[in-house]
Amino acid sequence: MYLCGKAPGRLGVVGAGEVSFCGDDQESMLQPVFETQRLILLPRTLADTDDCLAMDSDPEVTRFVAGPWGDRVKHRAFVESRTLADYPVGMGYWTIRLRADPTEFLGWILLIPTDASGAEIEIGWRLPRKVWGSGIATEAARPVLQHAFATLALPEVVAEIDARNVGSMRVAEKLGLVRRGEVVHEGAVNVRYTVPRPC
Repeated sequence: MYLCGKAPGRLGVVGAGEVSFCGDDQESMLQPVFETQRLILLPRTLADTDDCLAMDSDPEVTRFVAGPWGDRVKHRAFVESRTLADYPVGMGYWTIRLRADPTEFLGWILLIPTDASGAEIEIGWRLPRKVWGSGIATEAARPVLQHAFATLALPEVVAEIDARNVGSMRVAEKLGLVRRGEVVHEGAVNVRYTVPRPC
């Protein structure tokens, strides 16, 4: 079961395998909140910046992702710019937290235009090493992917993953994304995955 809502006290229950916004007004097209069995996914805010920086400080976490991770000022500016960017309605970054302890930061999920500005819509995730292998990435990404199709009616969602990042590729495949080939991105070979909207 997933729960969705825009604010505490305004939650709606959604059956397993479905995602919808709560309410039918214009506000309901904003980035929603999701809950799964273990997790709550909240739209990312600047209050999450320090948690993001701490996660990225582990070189294993950012091993396969190019970015300004070694420069504290540029790193913070990058995270904050991604948080504040003007994404299409219903898209953005979600912070993952435990339902049992919402102070516990477990990473993020994104649903945004590729590289924040491209024509395609990508799904992605980043989690601290302490929760790798726990199924949390798949559990967190699933309602976001369903939201992309059931609510936003996107025709397709893509993911491009470094070919050495076996764990992330497993998550993509568990979500139903299909390997379509390889592309070179910033000098690294990435595996391209896509999944169309279900008929």
